[in-house]
Amino acid sequence: MVKKKRILVTGAAGKVGKVVVKDLTSHGYDVFAVDRDFKEEPDMPNMTAELTDFGETLDALSSIGEDVYGRAEMKAFDAIVHLASIPHPREYSDAETFSNNMVATYNVFEAAKRLGINNIVWSSSETLLGIPFEQSAIESVPVKEDVKKLGSSTYAITKVLGEELAEQFCLHNPDMKIACLRLSNVMEEEDYKQFPSYNEDPTKRLWNLWSYIDVRDAAQAIRKAIETEFKGMATFIITNDNTVMEKPSEQLVREYYPNVKITGELTENQTLLSNEKAKRILGYEPQYDWRNFVK
Repeated sequence: MVKKKRILVTGAAGKVGKVVVKDLTSHGYDVFAVDRDFKEEPDMPNMTAELTDFGETLDALSSIGEDVYGRAEMKAFDAIVHLASIPHPREYSDAETFSNNMVATYNVFEAAKRLGINNIVWSSSETLLGIPFEQSAIESVPVKEDVKKLGSSTYAITKVLGEELAEQFCLHNPDMKIACLRLSNVMEEEDYKQFPSYNEDPTKRLWNLWSYIDVRDAAQAIRKAIETEFKGMATFIITNDNTVMEKPSEQLVREYYPNVKITGELTENQTLLSNEKAKRILGYEPQYDWRNFVK
């Protein structure tokens, strides 16, 4: 019998985390949930841990179950999905956001290194691409991974620096792989009822070029990133195939971003944050289009 791969998910009770846990479990993975307060699946092995404390982080990443711990000769987990963070700008003070997000990310990366866990998927963010775009000097669309990173908020800065941190860890450990997923604005199914209002006022979504990602597709991308074999740090923009708008993407760009160059041909409502790299390398394929959930 093939042994199930063990995956630890931090931030397992969050908007994305709880869906990732269900997705991984449904695909045959043995999941261990870590959060400050995990109540989603009472029967699932889980731990309450403060990831800004290195000792607690090391404990969590070396734990297999309630009473079983990893031994020196055995890794507790095959991969880590690190989602835990303060998820929005200005939800907490800037200093608290920076301290929490940076220290927790460092602790997870460092604990994984010490424990020999070399497969990490980390939730980066579209915010480091220059959001809000109406205030930054984007030169062309679709925006791709090689655009210069620009953190316009403390939250975004933690994502910029988190990617730099990931790169350094991988440079010092040639066996380590860290997939940094630049998730677009994550939506749940009930959020789609507000989407028609964006067509009445496209300026409501200027800030991220009318992009979004369904939380279920975000979970798919995370699973695909776990399963894809490569070494080193790599970044991937994760979006839906289409925008939140009914109006064609080319028309939106010409009307609201007249000085931005359009590279190639835009089809209908094509996303302006390119997910081509994630499709090509990870095999990511969005399944949930908002239009299928709005009557």
